[in-house]
Amino acid sequence: MAPSALKRIRTTVLEIAYAEHGPPDGVPVLLMHGWPYDPRTYDEVAPRLAAAGCRAIVPYLRGFGPTRFLSDATPRSGQQAALGNDLREFMDALGLKSAALVGYDWGGRAACIVAALWPERARCLVTGNGYNIQDIAKADVPAPAEQEHRFWYQYYFQTERGRAGLQKNRRDIIKLLWRLWSPNWRFDDAVFVRSVESWDNSDFVDVTIQSYRHRYRNAPGDPALEGIERQLAAEPKIAVPTIVLHGEANGVVTSMWRDGENRFTGPVERRLIPRAGHNLPAEVPDVVATAALELIRATS
Repeated sequence: MAPSALKRIRTTVLEIAYAEHGPPDGVPVLLMHGWPYDPRTYDEVAPRLAAAGCRAIVPYLRGFGPTRFLSDATPRSGQQAALGNDLREFMDALGLKSAALVGYDWGGRAACIVAALWPERARCLVTGNGYNIQDIAKADVPAPAEQEHRFWYQYYFQTERGRAGLQKNRRDIIKLLWRLWSPNWRFDDAVFVRSVESWDNSDFVDVTIQSYRHRYRNAPGDPALEGIERQLAAEPKIAVPTIVLHGEANGVVTSMWRDGENRFTGPVERRLIPRAGHNLPAEVPDVVATAALELIRATS
């Protein structure tokens, strides 16, 4: 994962940096990281998939690491339509008609969007926490108090104080969130330091703030993505073969794995992972890799 080992490819708006493992003619598996993580979260998943003959591809999302916008004029949006469209365009650039999709958090949102809107592109889906497409129309509906307090960082980011805090203290904020969200994951400083450069991307703060404000209707979206947002507002169903993984100790979302059950209309299996938190690929890489390989074999 050293910068010299990364590949880069251009879409309509981004130059996306990515790592690739396994044979180039293997079944493509796209491993999508979340916020505030980076591709290093798949360091123990990708080699397992490569050893099984898969082509494991791990891109940096917009605003992370070496991924860059091609134009200063492109809105630094982190809205869900941007994440889903980036994944589709990344597949186009790589010439991938279809791939197995694996993701959680922001990356799970991108994977769910592609599986829902462009199902022919998704061979199968492994999604952390379930149906990750946001119901923005209901953004003002309060959650139970226990859940609301877990969203403190999202409310913080609605303010200019929160923007300034993320700009100045991003590493402290991120380390705190890692600990809160995965209370049984005993990561050390070396693991944390491997990812810090990913958050030094000059667009990281802008993309993050826009993402969390847009989902609460406190920031405009990118006009170029409005058509996709309209489709997502209908909460499109996911019909591709799916495995939903949820960490029993997830510190940010406690019930999301059951939310949206009726949005999966194809073969779906839900697995509750004991002691695991939010960052499933790093905490239980065997579980994530096994789920992907099971679906790949089932759809061969």
